[in-house]
Amino acid sequence: MARTIDQQIATTQAKLARLKTRQKDSETRRKIIVGAIVTNAALKDPKIARWMAATLRKNATRDVDQKELVGLLDELDQAAAKADPT
Repeated sequence: MARTIDQQIATTQAKLARLKTRQKDSETRRKIIVGAIVTNAALKDPKIARWMAATLRKNATRDVDQKELVGLLDELDQAAAKADPT
C-alpha cells in the first residue's frame, strides 16, 4: 500500500527528531566526560585549578549555577593555594 506524502513527511520528521535526540545525548555525554577529566586535573594541578576557578566565576552567571559550584570553587581555591605558599 502506498503511503501518502503526508505520511512520508511524518515518518521523516520522526526520524529526524530521533537523530537530534541522539546527537544531543552524545553532546551531553561528551561534556560530562570532558568536565570530569578537567575537574580531576584541576584538583591535582594548582595552575589548572586557578584557571578553572577564574573561568567558572566569569562564565557561570546564573544564581542557580553559582550556588551549584560553591563547593567545587572552594576545592579549586584550596588546590590553587597549594602552589602559592604566600
